[in-house]
Amino acid sequence: MNSTQSKTLLTEGSIWRKMVAFALPLFFGNLFQQLYNTADSLIVGNFLGSNALAAVSSSGSLIFLLVGFFNGIAMGAGVVIARYYGAREIDELQKAIHTTVVFGVLCGLVLMTTGLILAPQILIWMKTPEEVLPESTAYFRVYFIGSLAFVLYNNFVGILQSVGDSRHPLYYLIFSSAVNIVLDLFFVGVLHFGVASAAAATVISQFVSAALCLYRLMYKSPDDYRISFDRLQLNPFMLKQIVKNGLPAGIQNSVISIANVFVQSNINSFGKIAMAGCGSYSKIEGFGFLPITCFSMAVTTFISQNLGARQYDRVRRGARFGILCGVSLAEVVGITLYLMAPQLIGLFDRNPEVVAYGVRQARTITLFFFLLAYSHMMAGIMRGAGKATVPMLVMLICWCLIRVTYITIAVRIYPVIDVIFWAYPLTWFLSSFLFTIYYRKVDWMHPKRTQ
Repeated sequence: MNSTQSKTLLTEGSIWRKMVAFALPLFFGNLFQQLYNTADSLIVGNFLGSNALAAVSSSGSLIFLLVGFFNGIAMGAGVVIARYYGAREIDELQKAIHTTVVFGVLCGLVLMTTGLILAPQILIWMKTPEEVLPESTAYFRVYFIGSLAFVLYNNFVGILQSVGDSRHPLYYLIFSSAVNIVLDLFFVGVLHFGVASAAAATVISQFVSAALCLYRLMYKSPDDYRISFDRLQLNPFMLKQIVKNGLPAGIQNSVISIANVFVQSNINSFGKIAMAGCGSYSKIEGFGFLPITCFSMAVTTFISQNLGARQYDRVRRGARFGILCGVSLAEVVGITLYLMAPQLIGLFDRNPEVVAYGVRQARTITLFFFLLAYSHMMAGIMRGAGKATVPMLVMLICWCLIRVTYITIAVRIYPVIDVIFWAYPLTWFLSSFLFTIYYRKVDWMHPKRTQ
């Protein structure tokens, strides 16, 4: 084993050092990833006004509805790749990687077609105001023209992260995020091309980051996980493994996104000012929750590699460390956002009414971030252990069925927007409760049957 491989293996060395070293680049990488849409919102909101900001904001839930399914599939591929890498089964590792790439191309084409066709109708179903609908549709359609780049980028990053390399995706994201911001300022601020050009800037920068990741995997990576065009094929067994591990996460992402689209439609019914304020808060929340998301991803890879190497005690200790760090970080972030909400929301739109809506949402939700973090960490552990169906069921029940039912009933009884905001901490508590029961009562690792 060469020095590069020993650095990326999470099956040896200090647990906390390995996990933190892996999670930190993930954090900074996701930070710059979050800059993509946030740059659109900041620049659009300041140059084009509240209507344009509402158009970009209302597209977020819809974009994740379609992208989330394929991201879930990519997560399943990452679990399979990490397991074979940890077990040092190189032939199977190669088959898994090349099947992931081919499947990603097919998924990207499907996503592009679906997004272009369904955009206008879904936005209408979401009760998007008429004055915002044309710009929302334009933003959405341009965004999904670049679907192939988004899907392949996530697959390439998933491969690199599964073998323990979280540094190079960070470097590529920093560069492509800079490209995105420059293009946003040029298209919107200088040329005044409008909302669709902000989506075009995001698409171009995503193609750049996907190309850089592919170059790394083809020419700069060790032979164990190097991509070669002549080995690209859909291996039936590997495809089955990828779908088995990824389909639950994909379904979970999509159905939860449907619930979020439902939530967004209820927010939309309060008007464009509420849309802009809540959309601004969602961008801030996306940044604030990045450390927890990254620890969850790190735990998934750590659990998967160590189960592949059959190091079960190390798996247990890594899971406990991940939960502790995730929950602690979440509450620190939540308190910070609670205190700084007015200033942060004001970065997106100076309209006092917009700021007021964003602050109301922030100060209802942020102090309960520890519950959201706990659920995410548990979900990451279960996915790494190959139990992706567990988080899918828990989150579908709590974050979809119960959340939608609560909002449907509560808004009719008490029609104020705060009722919608409370749906989040209430359903986070329920999912945390169910995850705790499963974690404590079930032998989730099944060591005798781990392959």
